Amino acid sequence: MSWKLNIKLKTPTEIAMMEASARVLASVFLELRKIVAPGLTTGELDAAAEKMITDAGCIPSFKGYNGFPGSCCISVNEEVVHGIPGARILVDGDIVGVDCGVIKDGWHSDSAETFAIGEVSDEARRLMKVTREGLELGIAQARPGNRISDIGTAVAAHANAAGFSVVESLVGHGIGRRLHEDPQVPNYRSFSTPDPVLEEGLVIAIEPMINAGTKRVVTLPDQWTIVTADRKLSAHYEHTVAVTADGPNVLTRR
Repeated sequence: MSWKLNIKLKTPTEIAMMEASARVLASVFLELRKIVAPGLTTGELDAAAEKMITDAGCIPSFKGYNGFPGSCCISVNEEVVHGIPGARILVDGDIVGVDCGVIKDGWHSDSAETFAIGEVSDEARRLMKVTREGLELGIAQARPGNRISDIGTAVAAHANAAGFSVVESLVGHGIGRRLHEDPQVPNYRSFSTPDPVLEEGLVIAIEPMINAGTKRVVTLPDQWTIVTADRKLSAHYEHTVAVTADGPNVLTRR
């Protein structure tokens, strides 16, 4: 099978533009850390993020994207990704993944973080920790000369060693003028997608989605929210990362 990718490498000036977008997004997550708490609804959390983005003179990447109604995807407990913000009230013991993007001067940035609401279970805390660590191990592979598969191999090895599973039907992606660009960035060693060599100027969104139980997921009737098939917990972390001669530059670092 032959694959034709349309990978758009960025110049240092373009990466600087993306970094300006990413700084806004990082600041949004820093503020969300301060306000997320039991009693807040997912809709209120989304509204707060949207206000911060627009107050900074930017545009929420997700609002209206393929018809998505929120500025953030907000996914609680067994929800993996693409949760629709609304009236759901966060309660003590929940974990909530917030996935958000920013457009500044035409350039996208994309990031996600999972928050603990009050006191969460030991399993939830360990799942979050392993997913964060998996993201960092994947980022460390984003160097010129490595391949896309090196990222997913590092993520999956760490998750599997901890007894968790990696969602394989959802992947990371290139990013730039468009929210989703080539190449796809699996969080596992994939043999069914292209495996390009990483080059200086590539900017990608690396986003492990790690489940406490099965890797299988299903989509709810709302056609957006994706949940674990066994309804066990899932965690999600993401950074926008530029591949540079000096190694990975994490543009959305908090």
